Amino acid sequence: MTHYLLAVHAPAEMDEFGNYGSKEEMEAAFAATGAFNDQLRADGYWVFAGGLQSASTATVVDGQGETPLMTDGPYLETKELIAGFWVIEAPDLDVALRLAAAGSKACRGKVEVRPFDGLA
Repeated sequence: MTHYLLAVHAPAEMDEFGNYGSKEEMEAAFAATGAFNDQLRADGYWVFAGGLQSASTATVVDGQGETPLMTDGPYLETKELIAGFWVIEAPDLDVALRLAAAGSKACRGKVEVRPFDGLA
């Protein structure tokens, strides 16, 4: 089976309820995402998942030179960024896409699907 990254895209600028219109919408999305996570585990697709803090908490490390250079904040200026992700194991892309659609519905966000290159 192949590992896939399901990356949840969200607006770079969010309010106190993320990209949801209200606290109730946010809580409903979190509950639906929790149920989706439980289903991934039950069906044997789950590898790992997590939500990410704001890009403002990021540190970019460039270790290519003699001394590593560390810069606060996101690497790129963007209107969208990755807010969270799943790593799943699925028999093929069709299954990964079906799971991404279910994850997108649960979290109420766009989900990008990318297979791992298998070199690790």
